[in-house]
Amino acid sequence: MILLTILINKNMSKETKYIGFHNINTFQVVENETYLGGVNSNGEDVTLVFTTIELLEWLDIDHMRKEAIKHIKQLNK
Repeated sequence: MILLTILINKNMSKETKYIGFHNINTFQVVENETYLGGVNSNGEDVTLVFTTIELLEWLDIDHMRKEAIKHIKQLNK
């Protein structure tokens, strides 16, 4: 699930929305923007756009890799 916090109206109240990506099928980097596109749990096309530098600072790639390996090993038991 991907968590999006959406700012609504001028008063900047927050609405939290969870979107399940069931198929990530597009990846693109242009200058300092990273695009991930796919299909959500409702079958709708969704594209997320990130600032590449902030995305790299925010993601813990080593931790993600370790967790993925741990998950794969559990599947193979």
